[in-house]
Amino acid sequence: MTAYAAARLNMVESQVRPNKVTDPRVVGAMLELPRERFVPETLRGIAYVDEDLPLGGNRFLMEPMVLARLVQTARIAAGDSVLEVGAGSGYGAAVMAQMATRVVALESNADLVRQARSVLAALGVGNVEVVSGPLDQGHATAAPYNVIVFGGAVGQIPSRIIDQLAEGGRLVAVVAAPGEPGRATLVTKVAGALSRRVVFDAGSHVLPGFELEPGFAL
Repeated sequence: MTAYAAARLNMVESQVRPNKVTDPRVVGAMLELPRERFVPETLRGIAYVDEDLPLGGNRFLMEPMVLARLVQTARIAAGDSVLEVGAGSGYGAAVMAQMATRVVALESNADLVRQARSVLAALGVGNVEVVSGPLDQGHATAAPYNVIVFGGAVGQIPSRIIDQLAEGGRLVAVVAAPGEPGRATLVTKVAGALSRRVVFDAGSHVLPGFELEPGFAL
């Protein structure tokens, strides 16, 4: 077993499983994917630590446990179309690609767009489309989505992105209003009605442009 493989196993056994992540698909994806490929080369030695990692441009790779619980909460099914808002270097999209039919990975940082496309192609992940555009607009071209996942925290969830959620869809995000702790939140759409539920407390860096964004509230 290589050092990276050992670190990957330790991440799953010490961070992911003990934090109520029981979906074998999530666990399997995180055991398989080389997280070190999605961070700057200088940070590969700490790619599996339990904290956000800087990707440059004020962007971060989400803490493994938080990402794992968000993905589990989204209940991604075979046949689902997924939008990740703030895909960064593509790690979250790669995890979700192992469960969904299609993942649209939206990213506004040109360097991260190039990196995500390169790494995903090198790893043979063929069902992720990395698209470039402003994060706060979502990607209406391919909407509606069965699942929407935010790759970082948001001050509030913009209604224009919730509008891209399909009937029966699930949206998950860490909502971190100013002065308040972050809360992983699930928004569901059933019979045209939206419901919102806090699932767990989580700390994550806020995505650029979402600090004061007007959003949805019940």
